[in-house]
Amino acid sequence: MPPEDVVITDEADKLRQVRAELLAGLTAQAAFISPKYLYDELGSRLFDAICLLPEYYLTRKENEIFATHMAEISACLGRDVCLIEPGAGNCSKAARMFASLQPKQFVAIDISAQYLHAALQPLRMAYSEVEIIGLGMDMAEQLDLPPEVLRKRRVFFYPGSSIGNYTPEQALQWLGRLRAACDSDGGLLIGVDLVKEKAILDAAYDDALGVTAAFNLNLLNHTAQILQADFKLADWQHKAFFNTQQSRIEMHLQARHAVQVNWPDGGRHFAAGETIHTENSYKYTVGDFSALLRDAGFAPQQVWQDKDRWFALFYARAV
Repeated sequence: MPPEDVVITDEADKLRQVRAELLAGLTAQAAFISPKYLYDELGSRLFDAICLLPEYYLTRKENEIFATHMAEISACLGRDVCLIEPGAGNCSKAARMFASLQPKQFVAIDISAQYLHAALQPLRMAYSEVEIIGLGMDMAEQLDLPPEVLRKRRVFFYPGSSIGNYTPEQALQWLGRLRAACDSDGGLLIGVDLVKEKAILDAAYDDALGVTAAFNLNLLNHTAQILQADFKLADWQHKAFFNTQQSRIEMHLQARHAVQVNWPDGGRHFAAGETIHTENSYKYTVGDFSALLRDAGFAPQQVWQDKDRWFALFYARAV
């Protein structure tokens, strides 16, 4: 049963749609699974651990920006906004802005309703003055917000580098959906990872401790549970690298040897070395991402960067 304090907006057909999407990816000529399925409850906790790794600079750099520029960020957004965070996870990034921003409403959206439920409980206790709404939904394909979400002064908050999971064309469509979901008094606060040396990027997605590998391999556990498939983790290994030509990190699960994977009414043979593509993470320049925002209907107002200029936080106004 879903937690009572998290609204499940697409429950009726969700499992059927998820199974169809997973099977379409696994049976494609070049097999793939959407990165959103990395984030079941265990996957979400593993990602929290990734953010603590020495190789994973993104969280530290973003934290540096917030620590240095929090007052300026809050002044740009203004008080009493409706702060909406797609892919909210543990909600810690939004929570650190509550004291200075003083939002009127906080709307946390995450595909993992159970994980969101656990994250929102302490937040509601600590910030009783903020109306907090949890939405357990897949916002990758649609963004239908229920009527209890305030329409006035919506600011979408998309920290980290999740926008990089989309191709530039998909990112434009996603940003366009955010623009359509707010009026001209709305805006967007979004984190973007920037292009840098390949060695730094490779290490960030293939750490020495193997936490990112566990995160990626857990995707097979999640998929097996949904499809009743017989994936065995020992048959697969994590593979991640920066594709310089495409300006993106690629994550794959590679078959260690020839393997047959079965599920009810079907299956697939994977040759040794064949991969399932599980994630992209595109890296941008400040200029390229500013242009993308403008194409989506936002006017970039401010860009904050860490001292090394590895990461950027954009505030853009809806136009």
